[in-house]
Amino acid sequence: MAEFLYRVGRWSARRARTVVVSWLAILVVAGVAFALGAGTLATTFSIPGTPTAEVTDRLQSDFPDASGGTGTVVVQTEDGEPFTAEQEEAVAGLVAEAAAVDGVTTVMDPFQTEADRAAQAQQVESGRTQIEDGRAQLDAGQAQLDAGREQLEGGQAQLDAARAQAEAAGMLAQVQPQLDAQQSALDEGLAALDTQQTTLDDGRATLEEQEAQLEQGAALLDMASEIRMVSEDGSAAIVMVSFADPQMEIPQETKDALVDVFADAPEGLQIDLSSDMTMGAPSIIGAGEIVGLLVAAVVLVIMLGTLIGAGLPILTALIGVGIGALGALSLSGVVEMASVTPVLGLMLGLAVGIDYSLFIVNRHRRQLKAGDELHESIALANGTSGNAVVFAGTTVLVALLALNVTGIPFLGLMGTVGALCIAIAVLIAVTLTPALLGLVGLRILSTKERAQLESSTGTGGAAVAAPAAASATPVRPMSTGWAVVRVVVGVAGLLLVALPALDLRVNLPDGSTEPHDSSQYQAYATLAEKFGEGQNGTLLVVADLPAVEAGSEAEAAVDSMTAQVEIAQVLFDQEDVVAVAPIGTSEDGTVAAFQVVPREGPTSESTEELVHTLRDMSPIDGTYEIGVAGSASGNVDISEKLESALPVYLAVVVGLSLIILVLVFRSIFVPVIATLGFILSYFAALGGVVAIYQWGWLSGVFGVESPGPILNFLPTILVGILFGLAMDYMLFLGSGMREAYAHGAPARIAVVQGVRAGRSVVTAAAIIMIAVFGGFIFSHSAMIRPIGFALAFGVLVDAFVVRMMLVPALMHLAGDKAWWLPRWLDKILPDVDVEGASLERRHPHAHPAAKDPAEGAADPAEGAERDGDVEKDEVPARG
Repeated sequence: MAEFLYRVGRWSARRARTVVVSWLAILVVAGVAFALGAGTLATTFSIPGTPTAEVTDRLQSDFPDASGGTGTVVVQTEDGEPFTAEQEEAVAGLVAEAAAVDGVTTVMDPFQTEADRAAQAQQVESGRTQIEDGRAQLDAGQAQLDAGREQLEGGQAQLDAARAQAEAAGMLAQVQPQLDAQQSALDEGLAALDTQQTTLDDGRATLEEQEAQLEQGAALLDMASEIRMVSEDGSAAIVMVSFADPQMEIPQETKDALVDVFADAPEGLQIDLSSDMTMGAPSIIGAGEIVGLLVAAVVLVIMLGTLIGAGLPILTALIGVGIGALGALSLSGVVEMASVTPVLGLMLGLAVGIDYSLFIVNRHRRQLKAGDELHESIALANGTSGNAVVFAGTTVLVALLALNVTGIPFLGLMGTVGALCIAIAVLIAVTLTPALLGLVGLRILSTKERAQLESSTGTGGAAVAAPAAASATPVRPMSTGWAVVRVVVGVAGLLLVALPALDLRVNLPDGSTEPHDSSQYQAYATLAEKFGEGQNGTLLVVADLPAVEAGSEAEAAVDSMTAQVEIAQVLFDQEDVVAVAPIGTSEDGTVAAFQVVPREGPTSESTEELVHTLRDMSPIDGTYEIGVAGSASGNVDISEKLESALPVYLAVVVGLSLIILVLVFRSIFVPVIATLGFILSYFAALGGVVAIYQWGWLSGVFGVESPGPILNFLPTILVGILFGLAMDYMLFLGSGMREAYAHGAPARIAVVQGVRAGRSVVTAAAIIMIAVFGGFIFSHSAMIRPIGFALAFGVLVDAFVVRMMLVPALMHLAGDKAWWLPRWLDKILPDVDVEGASLERRHPHAHPAAKDPAEGAADPAEGAERDGDVEKDEVPARG
């Protein structure tokens, strides 16, 4: 690989204009592809196969009217007084206009809804009064029937007595006709009373049935009483919007059209739209990101000493992320892509693109100052530092692609896009960077450096070598006591910072995490204050009803209503439920849907527990199978899916880390401590995120106005990215140690030499990455901010605490044992020449002693002697 990159670098430098034009053409093609193929980015997340997704899919097929997503528009009076009649009319006009938007099925007028609710309540009261009146009339009729029956029974008794007297007197034959006529009249009267009693009983049964239905309706109204569309004080109202598409699939065009409808609030009214309607794709770059680039530019100027040198890595990085971001966005028309995906690619592309180019530029500058010929220096820098760049980039790329093993589509796509941006950054670093170096020539050096170079060269153009022994700086190992202190303090500090990670709670951001002056937050806060926190995260419960048996439609309706009341009552009786309202039933009457309002917001622990409680209740009363859906339920499912996938992914990454490091360092101890260090830095980064974004520490500094759960896919995505970057730093420090040890330096001396060889470039690279990632901490998007902080803080901890403090101390304590490797393993492992030392031996050039020893090595490749030898006075030979 090193020899191949050497040739690529030489070819690119000599055909610089061809390379530059080619990359610019690729950028133009990516721009055209973006213009033609870009689609709408998804602002919500879904995972097929989760309980919420299954319920949603079923609703789409069996109950399409209830499968659509919903949005919330909050309207309130600016003076806090109840709505006037004119303001209610203005809201009604907006409702009618919103209902005409394509993709919207219904828009509820809050005032009409409350009027309908009041009318229903009045009907219930009127019905109860009518039932009481009917019962009184039935009771009066029953009393009349009882009196008539008593009278007839008295007449029967008199008739029986007269019959007995006549029989005793022997006159029965004479009075028999008269007695029979009276008996017939009594029988007819009793029959009439029986008929009236039957009618009365039927009326009473009907009345009781009506009363039961009325009370069922009253019960449903009572359970839904907390679902108000107008606040109790009359100053705020909710406009509910129902969409044709499911919540996760609502087109951005539909949301944008609704935003336009409600953009101009009528006089005296304030209109705020909830995050489920206004959460659009985050901007690709903002003020914070620009500040991060400026900081990176300052670091590059300080390190490289020239504006050209500082601008070259930034230029190549911008071209790379332009190609990567535009290329990824061009696929958004055919692939469902989360809005955060291209931003993540931008973050990675900028950070590693600058660093990878910096490694090559810095190596080239030092070789020029040592007197190397321009094209030879570019080729050698590309073959040595470029080889290390390819290897480092490959580790990041593989770690990101491994996100696909989680089985989570949107996360796998994030990893794939990130890997694409990394691959482009590597390709640009080893082709465009040499080309630009060829174009700028010696101007990559400052005027002072060029003057020094000219004064120190002979007729052949090569630098005149100074005696190495005259300027060599003695190398001394760190003290063992200091190494122990570094290990104890470093590990203790990292564990302390990582402690908050034990309290990690994950979810997706909602309106409460938005800036307090935003429309999303105002809508969320108004709903919580005026209507209850649960109104921000309602659940959708779907129940299976028994199949309708043969019978009348009226009987089927009664049975369906009875089942709905039974189900609603069980749901309402749960501790954290404040309201339940039936939405309706499917056409065949086999599926019923209910809106359930929890006590707290969508990201609260109680709502998460409620989702599980409701699912565990199925089947209700052993009869009704239920399922739970809705945005709050979907977020719970996604968070749990991600949590279950994280250990598997972490195990894959850790295993990959061990394999890569064993190949590079041919050691068991070094890969183990490097991997454990990565784990420490990972959990320390999570601890910092929890402390700031969940607990609210230093919230004023980082602009966290409403602490809450952490972005649910952050822990997983952090593993892949931080792992790749940690391996970069380990490579650029540890390979210098390995090379020095392999050339005869004692183990503890090799540790110091390796740190000296790589610390300057790792420090600059880490600061640049921290600056780039840190620029995203102040993004307007609630999803991007914690990602930016986690990456920036993770790089800070890993580079400066783990790689520069802990690893050297542990290597010192291990001594020669740090490089132990079983012989059988040593024989089967391939020789991975990451530093390109063998390339330098094949392409001898200016003697390394010509280099200013005060400068130190720029990267691990500098730690290897160009002619394969080691200066004996600086690196004592091992016995």
